[in-house]
Amino acid sequence: MTRLTVNGVDEDVTATTVAQLLAARGIDPTARFLAVAVNGAVVRRATWDEAALNTGDAIEIVRPLQGG
Repeated sequence: MTRLTVNGVDEDVTATTVAQLLAARGIDPTARFLAVAVNGAVVRRATWDEAALNTGDAIEIVRPLQGG
């Protein structure tokens, strides 16, 4: 297990890459207008499969939500 902060919430996760984290959360990695930052740095979509997550990382997943 890896301890991360995801969108401001501390969590224990089994994911070791950005792509695995998105899949575990049921987020389609091909969705438009989806961005991921690790420790304040935007991670390019092309590297999500290789972008490693480490204990203590702060992850921000940003995507539009419907509503108003």
